Amino acid sequence: MSSWEISFCSSSQETRSQSSPLSAGASSWDTYAVTMYELEDKPKDLIKVTYEKLSTDEVAESVKSPSCGAVSLFIGITRNHFQGKKVVRLEYEAYISMAEAEIKKICRDIRNKWPTIQHISVHHRLGLVNITEASVIIAISSPHRNESLEAVKYCIDTLKATVPIWKKEIYDTEEYTWKENKECQWARNEQK
Repeated sequence: MSSWEISFCSSSQETRSQSSPLSAGASSWDTYAVTMYELEDKPKDLIKVTYEKLSTDEVAESVKSPSCGAVSLFIGITRNHFQGKKVVRLEYEAYISMAEAEIKKICRDIRNKWPTIQHISVHHRLGLVNITEASVIIAISSPHRNESLEAVKYCIDTLKATVPIWKKEIYDTEEYTWKENKECQWARNEQK
């Protein structure tokens, strides 16, 4: 298993604006902890392509920031039907290093389009994904909701269109279909 991830440090320390005076009795440790927390809160891109189950809590927590009032989240889960067929599970395959490189490009694009975005976390599962389990979770934080909401939509739409991850849909009859996303640019190019 290969994954690329930038670690994110969090703190339960309450933050104070550097311009506000320290409250009476505040120690130099409090000042140091607040300053360190603010320094550690540089924008981060967290990318994980894994065979492990995905955690919504982990992804959402990884993008929280004291400078942001919004965390927008998308969770793609396996549903039990598709066009009248009963789906029993999905299986995902990917060329992991290429998938991670494409997701990094999406993160760069998001930062260019929405400069106020703070943290971006994209986790995609590979292998067997049962009904109601998450196959992809995206979380993005920003000072205000519009930017993170728009960025999350852009992220999932672009991921489906550009990232080389293949989905095998398995039905209750044990028949299966390798699915291409309608948005997938590289699959449309192969059909021409």
